[in-house]
Amino acid sequence: MVPRRRLSIPAACLAALCLLVPRASGAAQVGTLDVPTITRLWRAERLHDGPPALMTHARLVERLDALVKEGGGLFRIEPIGRSVEGRSITHLWFGSGPTGVLLWSQMHGNEATATSALLDILRIVALHRDDPPVRRLLERLTIHVVPMLNPDGAERWQRRNAQGIDINRDALLLQSPEGRALKALRDRLQPALGFNLHNENWRTSAGKTRPATISLLAVAFDDADTETPGRLLAKRTCAVIRQAVETLVPGQVARYDEDFEERAFGDNITKWGTPVVLIESGPVAGEHADSELVELNVVAILRALDALASGQVEAADPRAYASLPINTSKLYTAIVRHASIVPGTGVAPFLGDLAIDSTRAVRTAGGAREALQAFRVADLGDMRVFSALDDVDAAGLFAVASRGWKPGETVEIADWAAFRSWRPLEVGAVTDIALLRPDAPGRYTVVRVIPAQRMLGAE
Repeated sequence: MVPRRRLSIPAACLAALCLLVPRASGAAQVGTLDVPTITRLWRAERLHDGPPALMTHARLVERLDALVKEGGGLFRIEPIGRSVEGRSITHLWFGSGPTGVLLWSQMHGNEATATSALLDILRIVALHRDDPPVRRLLERLTIHVVPMLNPDGAERWQRRNAQGIDINRDALLLQSPEGRALKALRDRLQPALGFNLHNENWRTSAGKTRPATISLLAVAFDDADTETPGRLLAKRTCAVIRQAVETLVPGQVARYDEDFEERAFGDNITKWGTPVVLIESGPVAGEHADSELVELNVVAILRALDALASGQVEAADPRAYASLPINTSKLYTAIVRHASIVPGTGVAPFLGDLAIDSTRAVRTAGGAREALQAFRVADLGDMRVFSALDDVDAAGLFAVASRGWKPGETVEIADWAAFRSWRPLEVGAVTDIALLRPDAPGRYTVVRVIPAQRMLGAE
């Protein structure tokens, strides 16, 4: 990912305060919530709740209650159902405009980026309701939010609900209470546009070489990929989002698979009369990946809402959506290239590449919920057709399952045929991987250790 300079807190606060300076009578109105303004506002006003994976249902309820109070009548809230295990599913809405918009997140319990982004957006709206661009949103749109559709899945950090159902494949049978709640809300509101908010696999690339940090889809409602005025609106909205997000992550926006899925909610909601924009949050490099993705979601959603409220969406070129690279699975979290791979089973070292993928995981330790990034060996051999967030040139180095070694440490291994690692370095292995530089016969220096897991903390 292209590095981006972060504003200092004082600069961010000053930029946000400048938006609130009263305008002289007859002064020109701010026309849009542009990308620099949104990023400044987000950095100044964000909730700092830590990694999105830590957002439990209980914490969400607390945050929504606080936002409703902070909004002073701006937000209205209601339960629209309960999960399999009885957790409330909340619908919050604001604005009084004629155009209804529905956004729902965490249909899959382990896809939480947009949930955090929606909470940050609500806070920005509450704090800046008198600023002209926000006031325009409130006057021209009515915005409906379901921030956590699958609270049981979120509690377990799993994709499916407590029944084991993938809610996003339950639009027709409606055997899940969560799916029934979403269907009933859509039918009652009849919104003009919907936003289906997800996370996608970190193997996903934009084309063959770049990470698909954000993937977009103007959801089809039939196999013929029929274009209606509603579908065209969704494509134009995707074009607005692409233009905004690519200012922050150039070349890292992709188009999601457009194949019609007759069981899916997005496809059916479009078929029922509400065109849907799918936003998938994907891989991004660096230690601040989780907060970067939240920021990108805030930018994408607020720019789309502003374009809808201002009418700018009608001028957006749908070809900017159609020309997006199709997302593929050509990316790994890391690739260690040109290493002498040591299986650690007595098999002789051989020249090749190690591909490593990762997932976000949640565990409870000492009664507290912790978020981490877990790594595993996904493949080994010739990885030249793949790219990686972290591309490591290990020419001249030995790759071996670490025995607790640290970078800079000297280790002695007299005979690789006799060497046995704690865990074989093989496909599926979850182990720290050490890269060793040979200094003398049987003597090596640890150059780098790629850990099996990394804790995700507050940013």
